[in-house]
Amino acid sequence: MANLKLTKVKKAYGSVEVLHGIDLDIKAGEFVVFVGPSGCGKSTLLRVIAGLEDITGGTLEIGGKVVNSLTPKQRGIAMVFQSYALYPHMTVYENMAFGLTLEKGTGKDEIDKRVREAARILQIEDYLDRLPKALSGGQRQRVAIGRAITRDPAVFLFDEPLSNLDAALRVQTRIEIARLHEKMAGTTMIYVTHDQVEAMTLADRIVVLNKGHVEQVGSPMELYNRPDNLFVAKFLGSPSMNILPATIEAAGETTRVLPEGGSSVVLPVATPDSATGSPAHLGIRPEDLSVTEAADAPFRGEVTLTESLGEVTLIYVDIGRTDEPFVAKLPGEVSIKRGTKIALSAAPESMRLFDERGDAIRAAARKAA
Repeated sequence: MANLKLTKVKKAYGSVEVLHGIDLDIKAGEFVVFVGPSGCGKSTLLRVIAGLEDITGGTLEIGGKVVNSLTPKQRGIAMVFQSYALYPHMTVYENMAFGLTLEKGTGKDEIDKRVREAARILQIEDYLDRLPKALSGGQRQRVAIGRAITRDPAVFLFDEPLSNLDAALRVQTRIEIARLHEKMAGTTMIYVTHDQVEAMTLADRIVVLNKGHVEQVGSPMELYNRPDNLFVAKFLGSPSMNILPATIEAAGETTRVLPEGGSSVVLPVATPDSATGSPAHLGIRPEDLSVTEAADAPFRGEVTLTESLGEVTLIYVDIGRTDEPFVAKLPGEVSIKRGTKIALSAAPESMRLFDERGDAIRAAARKAA
């Protein structure tokens, strides 16, 4: 069991800085997921923690000890890679035992005990005598995880471990990783992924990264329901949040906003009098929209495309914007054809307001100008 603390951690390759002073506290036993677009620095940050990349600036502590100059082995971590990295000429048993055979003082009986216990946890006991080529992708990934378990690390690091698997195997292996965390209570796990479903379902906390900076840290539902800014709001959710340029028409204890392509809506958000007339952004998640016959519906337009996914139907609506479609996510099968004129509404409390810079405007106490 070990906590991690990153203080002003930087990473540069020559004159190019990739991580810009990362501050992060990870509690012992937490399952933390790093997410962000390609090139945001999430894998680099994981490799810095692992000791596979040198830290350019700042400090990294594991279990209260500064480990900047320690090797990966000395840090007490185990890493599971995207590519499995199994030895093809070794059996599953030999792959899982290999790291332990290199450690002085670990006897054969202890090695056998650890390998078989890891195999039991991952339900791969029947595969111990097989070579990797005789295994499916999901089985190979479990072997790679098992090899990490045998080392009994203080911290597990996962670098996009499911990206090489097909959709069904990703779901199955994701469930197994969640169960593994429960069985290994107290073991800290850090997981890198570009898949927000993995992040939302696995994480105790999510770290959203963008261009080498931390945008927000919090529980999955905290980030989903209370994004700090437009980047986080659009990154989490599928389809992503509808973002409409808007103008604050009237500030006060509540705020009246006029979005582009829509009519005025009153939000339960307090803003200072000086905000009146200011540009802003209105955010509405597709799943919060519903079709309505109400005369005062804020959004009206023509359906340009429908996508039936079985449990939900996505409706793309032209509301008069030129940059991107307005999307509604409706439950079940919906018989709305292309070219249909529809009206959409959402509960005011489900909408999100962001200022001109993209920072969230919370439903806080009003401050007069």
